[in-house]
Amino acid sequence: MTTTTTARHLDPNVRHDFVLLFDVTDGNPNGDPDAGNLPRIDPETMQGLVTDVAIKRKVRDWVDAVRGDEGRFKIYVQSGEALNSKHQRAYDDLGIESTRTKQAADDVMRARDWMCANFYDIRMFGAVMTTNVNCGQVRGPVQLTFARSVDPIVPLDLSITRVAVTRPEDMEVVVSETGEASGKQSEMGRKAIVPYGLFRAHGFYSAHFAKQTGVDSDDLALFWDALVRMWDLDRSSSRGYTACRGLFVFSHSNSLGDAPAHTLLERVSVSRRDGVAAPRSVSDYTIEVDDTALPPGVTLNRLA
Repeated sequence: MTTTTTARHLDPNVRHDFVLLFDVTDGNPNGDPDAGNLPRIDPETMQGLVTDVAIKRKVRDWVDAVRGDEGRFKIYVQSGEALNSKHQRAYDDLGIESTRTKQAADDVMRARDWMCANFYDIRMFGAVMTTNVNCGQVRGPVQLTFARSVDPIVPLDLSITRVAVTRPEDMEVVVSETGEASGKQSEMGRKAIVPYGLFRAHGFYSAHFAKQTGVDSDDLALFWDALVRMWDLDRSSSRGYTACRGLFVFSHSNSLGDAPAHTLLERVSVSRRDGVAAPRSVSDYTIEVDDTALPPGVTLNRLA
């Protein structure tokens, strides 16, 4: 496969559509709290699901780790500080008094622009900031779909044991009348995993909304880098082995685009190899990209 080597994928003034592929081995990519934290699935097809929120959380954590000490790259949605406190920081910095219920439209717009300038995830993903201290709403230029596994997955709920007992009274040895001694020696637990799943998500970048939030090429470069490298920052025993297996970015020549997104994204095809009954690695699949006769104005970059 041949792809262009231009840096158009870093141009914030044009539209971008992309395909993200990642896989998980012996881990839980996105637990469902309504189902005992089992991996999320489509009950009709048994394909695995990973929410857009989960993917964006990983992006946020990566950006915070590599650029979070810089003012322009703070993260809005994270633990440790209430959202309204961050809204108040905008008002304090701009010298605006919050009237809470009936804030002047000009004040809200100024606060909104301040939030976009100082928080990376607002600039990229948008936010609703109308709670109490009103900073308005932002429609983010980057939108992601749920990731869906290429094939059905098999969610497993495994029993695990721990030799360390939680409460000291549980370890007390009691001898029954028959002479049998009892005392808790271990704790039982559960762990939910997927033996293997290759997931595919689609994403869209709107230059029109990016102009309103102030996205620049540095923001885009950081976003593409996050999609490729954030999996290494998110390692945990519950995640198993996860990795980015492909990032294909179709870049247009203008803000509105040169072709419908679906006609480009469908050029990336993933199929199971013949003779593979139960996929257990990315090598069990064939990933193909039709980069011939791309629509005029569209370029393709494979970033992973």
